[in-house]
Amino acid sequence: MSKKQLFLTKPLGQLLSESKESGGLKRTLTALNLTTLGIGAIIGAGIFVLSGQAAAQYAGPAIVLSFVVSGLACGFAGLCYAEFASMIPIAGSAYTYSYATLGEFFAWIIGWDLILEYLFAASTVSVGWSGYVVSFLKDFNINVPPQFSDATGTVLVNIPELGWKPLHAFAHTLAESGINADALPHVTCILNLPAMFIIALLSTLLVIGIKESANFNNLMVIIKVSVIVLFIAVGFAFVKSVNWHPFIPANKVESTPISEYGSFWLWLKAYGSEFGKFGISGILRGAGVIFFAYIGFDAVSTAAQEARNPQRDMPVGILGSLGISTLLYILVAVVMTGIVSYKTLNVADPVAVAVDAMGKGMFWLRPIVKIAAIAGLSSVILVMLLGQPRIFFTISKDGLLPPVFSKVHPRFKTPYMSTILTGIVAMIIAGILPIRILGELVSIGTLLAFIIVCISVLVLRKTRPEVERPFRTPWVPVVPILGALICFVQMAALPLDTWLRLLVWMALGFMIYFFYGIRHSKVRMANKKD
Repeated sequence: MSKKQLFLTKPLGQLLSESKESGGLKRTLTALNLTTLGIGAIIGAGIFVLSGQAAAQYAGPAIVLSFVVSGLACGFAGLCYAEFASMIPIAGSAYTYSYATLGEFFAWIIGWDLILEYLFAASTVSVGWSGYVVSFLKDFNINVPPQFSDATGTVLVNIPELGWKPLHAFAHTLAESGINADALPHVTCILNLPAMFIIALLSTLLVIGIKESANFNNLMVIIKVSVIVLFIAVGFAFVKSVNWHPFIPANKVESTPISEYGSFWLWLKAYGSEFGKFGISGILRGAGVIFFAYIGFDAVSTAAQEARNPQRDMPVGILGSLGISTLLYILVAVVMTGIVSYKTLNVADPVAVAVDAMGKGMFWLRPIVKIAAIAGLSSVILVMLLGQPRIFFTISKDGLLPPVFSKVHPRFKTPYMSTILTGIVAMIIAGILPIRILGELVSIGTLLAFIIVCISVLVLRKTRPEVERPFRTPWVPVVPILGALICFVQMAALPLDTWLRLLVWMALGFMIYFFYGIRHSKVRMANKKD
């Protein structure tokens, strides 16, 4: 096989022709639907779950700066996405964009990466959803059996007044309080059943129809944004400035043997610090971890073939949802780390912890915030489960995956087989894996996708300058280059084991491509005929 064959591009004219067709999907989404779709995906796990964990483990109160860094990178990447989404409004998102610019092999890499992004994102957020649902039901004396409330193998400890909490997250706090953790009741989890339940429910809704799913998402967005604004307004009165000091906690001293690191980590070792554990490096790692929370505008682009006027509405949906969500993220992070010490936020429901710390006088706010979190996380799961089947749909249409992935339901006009398969796999992952591993995998997959999109804008501006672009990324090449660089820095800040998992995932993808996709590629077949 020649290098030229491996990097065959899909003709832009063909893509533009396909963009005028729905492929059997209904065109029902407006600019408002797309904006709320993006907000539905963005505002969720980042605020309600990962913000607390990233603050506790990596950045401290400076998690606010982590959100700024990630928001900046997303702003650059979002401008690049907006150009492509208006020019090539196809359901495949970054996969389609790279197919038109960098060639089939890179398209497959990004397509397989997007599967990692959306599939694991749905699972990640469902774990956070589970934490808030269990906490909400407990307020009404409805107790989910603890062995069915967290990832397989997680050890929970029953802490007085707090209930069942992960031992690894509270061991240090218990020790500081003089409580012997071994003397408290323990249980080892079997499956996270609430997380599996919500994925099954929303997958069913997505099979029924895109319009019904969009209406459900709109309702969830209204609920969660209203309550988040309420939390910010009320929470400022309970902020204690002492919780913001030190704003950037000192970097932890490295204790890992030098032999375990490569040259880059060895360089950091020379400065007596552990990369990613607070300090400046902690802000960067925090930004890399919570970057997962920004993938909503990416999800907007997967619904391009169901938009009424994609050339006009896609940029509005992408950039509008990104701007609104980033502002709310920063404000919530400021308030949450001001109400309680960042050290207490390493839980699945950090906003609930902050509300609890406001005192009994604010008890009325607890169920409201938890309902908003449940609604917010539900909409995120919905959008992730919506995006993944449409990636499958487009890749299958190109012949790189079997035809079953592009089957459209004769009545509901949805890619039902892909949706069912996505739901089943996401359920299994959500039931057995912890949120930390899931969140970091999604972040690294998202960052890689954004880098390729930024590079693709530069390539297509050079190779096809004459193509009509209803929306043009400003300040090219500065914006795409900065977007790619900032995303790469955040990727580099992620833990080594996350990189290893990404390599394993990509190796599996290469096997599928070379054993199936390359032999059934429609672009390759058309090229042979020519």
